[in-house]
Amino acid sequence: MASSGKSNVVYAVRTAILLLALVIFLGNIMMWIIMPTDTYYNIWVPHLMAATNSTFFGIQGPIMMDFTFPILLIAVLGCFYLHLGKKENAVTKSSKARSLKFMRRPMIVKGFGIVTLTEIALFSMFIALCVWYFGGYLRHWFEQVHQRSSSKHEKVWQTKLDRVGIVTGVTGNLCLTFLFYPVTRGSSILPMLGLTSERSIKYHIWLGHLAMTLFTIHGSIYFIYWIITHRLSEALKWGDNYVSNIAGEISLLCGLVMWITSYPKIRRKMFELFLYTHYLYIFFMIFFILHIGIGFACIMLPGFYLFVMDRYLRFLQSRNKARLVSARLLSCNTVELNFSKSPGLSYNPTSTIFINVPSISKLQWHPFTIISNSNLEPQKLSVLIKCEGNWTRSLYDMLSSPSPLHRLEVAVEGPYGPAATHFLRHDTLVMISGGSGITPFISIIRELIFLNSTLKCKTPKIILISAFKNSSHLSILDLILPTHSSHTPTSNSCNLDLQVEAYVTREKGQHKDQMAKPRTLWFKPEACDMPITPALGPNSWLCLAAIISSSFAIYLMLLGVFTQYIVYPIDQNTNMLYSYTKKGSASMMFLCFSVVVAASTVFLWNKKRNAEEAKQVQDIDDSGTSGSTSNSSFDQDDLEMESLPLQSIIKSVNVHYGQRPNLRRILLEIKESRVGALVSGPKKMREEVAAICSSGQADNLEFESFSFTW
Repeated sequence: MASSGKSNVVYAVRTAILLLALVIFLGNIMMWIIMPTDTYYNIWVPHLMAATNSTFFGIQGPIMMDFTFPILLIAVLGCFYLHLGKKENAVTKSSKARSLKFMRRPMIVKGFGIVTLTEIALFSMFIALCVWYFGGYLRHWFEQVHQRSSSKHEKVWQTKLDRVGIVTGVTGNLCLTFLFYPVTRGSSILPMLGLTSERSIKYHIWLGHLAMTLFTIHGSIYFIYWIITHRLSEALKWGDNYVSNIAGEISLLCGLVMWITSYPKIRRKMFELFLYTHYLYIFFMIFFILHIGIGFACIMLPGFYLFVMDRYLRFLQSRNKARLVSARLLSCNTVELNFSKSPGLSYNPTSTIFINVPSISKLQWHPFTIISNSNLEPQKLSVLIKCEGNWTRSLYDMLSSPSPLHRLEVAVEGPYGPAATHFLRHDTLVMISGGSGITPFISIIRELIFLNSTLKCKTPKIILISAFKNSSHLSILDLILPTHSSHTPTSNSCNLDLQVEAYVTREKGQHKDQMAKPRTLWFKPEACDMPITPALGPNSWLCLAAIISSSFAIYLMLLGVFTQYIVYPIDQNTNMLYSYTKKGSASMMFLCFSVVVAASTVFLWNKKRNAEEAKQVQDIDDSGTSGSTSNSSFDQDDLEMESLPLQSIIKSVNVHYGQRPNLRRILLEIKESRVGALVSGPKKMREEVAAICSSGQADNLEFESFSFTW
């Protein structure tokens, strides 16, 4: 009873935090709506300026109060919300009642892929906001056209063209405001909404296309305007007390390069080109801020601020070399990497880590789905990597080389994943995978094994439908169940109802020459190779809240001193006399400095705490290696795994050769009231399952698509 009462209190507090964050966000959206109106300029702005007439922040103060502070406050509230969520037990997190099911029903929209009604509604509202923003500003500035055209000695239509150009750029800034949230991997805002960075990347793509379309139109209009008014020399001016045209052109050029190389065909065929050109975002943002001035840039500052913070924390984590213990080479050009991790590092199923191998590329970081379970395998973190690209091919060739490899230097970032899972709400889980799409399902199955055997939860029936090109890929099925150790349940203690249907589409029967046993490589980690630990410790969300709060406080302090003693004596709060370039450059330096100080302090404090636990893990790993090349904590697991013939797994599955699964028949024949249709695989497979779930022929199906990385 006491535990139940405590859980109810935690749930009530989390609900209150969520409602408060929602109210603050709606207030922020209201500011966007009211901003392009006469009410804002004629009534609100004078009152805001009078109420915040400070020599410490100038005009930047009210803009930060209206647009920057509310979002950072939401991020801090999100940290507390997620920290309290860790207090809830697995059953509570997984058994929430289904609500607004129809809003999650999938639809296939050309150009957007698989979307839900919720996504369509929110995106439509965002487009409506952009249209309102554009129309409101255009009306406001068109009212001043005659006065401006006479002062600049140009025709009215030319002045209107100038105003259309500036309004297009201002609307692009609205898109840029939300652009960085989906790619902030350690964000507290995304998981508070039930999202992850991996699943939100499509929003980044949509916003990027929209922003670059508007910025390109903005730049094109101004070049046309300068040509027809015989002022093309304006393109070469660096306005130190107003908009800098050269800075804007450099920013636009960087954006265009990123935009072109992100075209799907170019990204797939020349991924390295896409990856390296995307580092131009640094110059894009620097020159964008110098172009419009730091005052107006504060409108889009919170998203970029949180991204910079996340990016620096990832940099700090990546400085540590991960302790890679072993690698298992499968017969299907696939490798499983096994890292040592601290027991204090926990993650949810479908989580990913980013891996960098400096001997292949110092700049390339690739995401891979974690297949191990932090509860069943507290000292082991495993990922599965398929040889499908230049980077993965280089890694596989390096590991499969005849010459022995005693150590492989690897750096990691993460793990990143969902804040909670809700698989227990279903009666049946149908997991449909194509090729490498099976990786997230391995982690889900292992989590359900833990819930069933250790927590004695009632778990749903699982039907795993996996399609492979050839029979060599059947060796991946060996990885579905965790290897036996003191931490994993025995077959007698686990009552998981698991049915596996494997389809080999390009072969008529099993080829024995493709069924070679996996080969394990044991590494000899050095003392500097550390087990993977939580970057911000066991209370990572509270630490992140401290970083956000303290870094912003430091930023405000530095900005206030700079404005009071350097800017104000010259500018006198006119925002017209002091150099925009100096002010913007100083603000960017203050931002970076505050993030570095706050994040480094918290990270190093946690690093000292993690060092003791990491040393214990290293001692355990090394305790059984006297005169041996293997590590005792992994040794028996891997030897037992290698001794398992594939036939022992095939006995519990049905293997179908030379055919593809009839997904419509399989899904429609399931009669349970709550069926989760989980799909991870090629686009065509995901769209087929989405079409079945949205057809209305089976109301018991709930669609969920997973992005897979290996």
